[in-house]
Amino acid sequence: MKAKVERVLVCLGEKLVGTLAETANHRVAFEYSPKWLETGFPISPFSLPLESRVFVPEKLTFDGLFGVFADSLPDSWGQLLVDRMLQRQGYDPEEVSPLQRLCIVGDAGMGALCYRPAWTLAGQSSPSDLDEMAEACRAILNQEETEELDKLFIMGGSSGGARPKVVTDEWIIKFPATRERPDSGIMEKAYMDCAEACGIIVPETQIRPSGRCVGYFAAKRFDRIRKTDGALQRRHMLTAAAILEVDWRTPSLDYHTLMKLTKIICRDNPEDVRQLYLRMCFNVFSHNRDDHAKNFSFLYDDAKDLWHLSPAYDLTWSSTYFGEHTTTVDGNGRNPDLRELVNVGTRAGLSKRKCVELAEQVREQTGELVRIWGI
Repeated sequence: MKAKVERVLVCLGEKLVGTLAETANHRVAFEYSPKWLETGFPISPFSLPLESRVFVPEKLTFDGLFGVFADSLPDSWGQLLVDRMLQRQGYDPEEVSPLQRLCIVGDAGMGALCYRPAWTLAGQSSPSDLDEMAEACRAILNQEETEELDKLFIMGGSSGGARPKVVTDEWIIKFPATRERPDSGIMEKAYMDCAEACGIIVPETQIRPSGRCVGYFAAKRFDRIRKTDGALQRRHMLTAAAILEVDWRTPSLDYHTLMKLTKIICRDNPEDVRQLYLRMCFNVFSHNRDDHAKNFSFLYDDAKDLWHLSPAYDLTWSSTYFGEHTTTVDGNGRNPDLRELVNVGTRAGLSKRKCVELAEQVREQTGELVRIWGI
């Protein structure tokens, strides 16, 4: 790894989107390339409009990066792997800049953006079986040494979320964290199946077999599309946290805000509004309180030049922040119910009758789910 980097090129496929450079006050400025200004689109709809100027973040929410680029960086599990690799090679992770971390991501980030120069911390490696990878994850979480660090880094060093996982070209496979129940994969699969039964769009999911536990949860990536010629097409994707430039670790949003965001960037598409309403109801009735701003994403449709809500993900039983929802429902994070749900829905333009009907359908579908998996 190089000691310092002055500029980083941002690419989408073979196209140069623009250039990143650190300013004197440790913010990372961005400027679109002339060609992208002619043929491209705003990669972050509010923060980075398609204009010929140098953009500098006003806040240090993402260590001086704009949210769209911070989305490319790993968090929690992925960051732990990156830091372990840096330490193994003699670097102090605290001294590695956000620009250097984007170079480490290179082509491996979620979504469509890639970064140049791309740096490699690990050599070539082929996947082990999942039980071996799960054991290696356990060792990493317990601060033990493992010979599988290279493999884990290659397959998980760009991933988000807290749970240990490996990421392939088309799948994300999760392993139980140290203090999680061993059947957490089965539980997440049940939650995703129930969400689909509620009418929520979800990715294809599977339980991958294991010789050590009941199986590992796997979800098909929706930021990749397999084309007819067999090639994988990357899709530009942004979390709500990135679009709004808010720290997802700090509870700061209400579903009113998410609804307003969805209506604006999805151009008031009724299906996107309906999908978000269903997810809000599902999170309330299924006790999924880890509904922070990074657990809602939007995919860019380049053919129609608009955004759509992505399929739902990370749906499972969870209690966070003293048992409250990370995103409040009409101001209520502790015990929202039908009244608050309807208030959010009607303010977003849904009829009261439809709001009640959809909420009651979700309540009925999730009843058995909570009875079985409630902790």
